[in-house]
Amino acid sequence: MAVTFNASTSSGLVTTADNSGQIAFQTNGVTYNPTLIAGTAQASTSGTSIDFTGIPAWVKRITVLFNGVSLSGTANFLLQFGTSSGIENTGYVSTSITTDSSGNTAGVTSTAGLVWLHTNATFIQSGMYIVANVSGNIWTSMHQGLLSSTNIVGGGGNKTLSGTLDRVRITTTNGTDTFDAGSINIMYE
Repeated sequence: MAVTFNASTSSGLVTTADNSGQIAFQTNGVTYNPTLIAGTAQASTSGTSIDFTGIPAWVKRITVLFNGVSLSGTANFLLQFGTSSGIENTGYVSTSITTDSSGNTAGVTSTAGLVWLHTNATFIQSGMYIVANVSGNIWTSMHQGLLSSTNIVGGGGNKTLSGTLDRVRITTTNGTDTFDAGSINIMYE
């Protein structure tokens, strides 16, 4: 059974129930779900992009999970946001750096998406992006993970969208390297 608490009625607090199994809060016509919701994991073994769509307007934080993800070439990963008008591929501020076990570092920046350094077809990535809504359509991010077996990678960025976020895309900086290992999923709240 699900319960919805509606605090924006002239009758005071109204509680309704259905059979979806979730608790939700509603005020001023906007529904908020306090439950962490997992998407459906997608194999990252082919193609040049992976989309997660249908993200509800009430979402304030999204976690994108990488499990053993790799690319066919030397491009970097990009996380891009989208609205009902489509994916936005400009106006980002982002950077990503890696450090290996010997202390050597490398870095990359992008304005086309939230970049995650990869640069080597033999690298396998596991980790996560966390993106959060600052206010309105302003989103900020951080990412951290294991790059290969001896490097760590991390970084962050931000983006102001033209509308309400309802989708995310994971793609590559060159648009041609293909995914060739692992899986990707999202969670949101």
